[in-house]
Amino acid sequence: MTLEELVGCNRTDKKMDSAAQALEELLVAAQGQDCLTVGVYESAKLMNVDPDSVVLCVLATDAEDEDDIALQIHFTLLQAFCCDNDINILRLNGVRRLGALLGNLSGDSNEPLDLHCILVTNPPCRSLHCQALQDISTFCEESRCGNQWVPSLQLQDR
Repeated sequence: MTLEELVGCNRTDKKMDSAAQALEELLVAAQGQDCLTVGVYESAKLMNVDPDSVVLCVLATDAEDEDDIALQIHFTLLQAFCCDNDINILRLNGVRRLGALLGNLSGDSNEPLDLHCILVTNPPCRSLHCQALQDISTFCEESRCGNQWVPSLQLQDR
């Protein structure tokens, strides 16, 4: 490995770590403003009705989800829709971390929450502006420029 490759790898790791941290901050902020839609079916319904309100689509899996063909088909369709509608999209490893980060979004329901797809939307009265959203948008744009059309991040359990 050359020095340039080594420095580039460290820079990429730092970018991914800062993007993962920005994503966590964004999700918490969006949750506080009631700007999250959680669940594959709920997300698909919202994108069908109001795609302009969506600013980010997060598709999350853990290792045990990789063999779930139905989930992968849903992800493929959601990714295609997001690409067609210029919606930033991220693939994410770390469903358990998402659950810990966002807590119980389902209220009193005892059913496990489907955290495989999360949409961040703009509030109805004004746009969602925060540094974390800008950081994630920049990360997505830089990834697309590097021919990684659907960037991936790893959330670490803490």
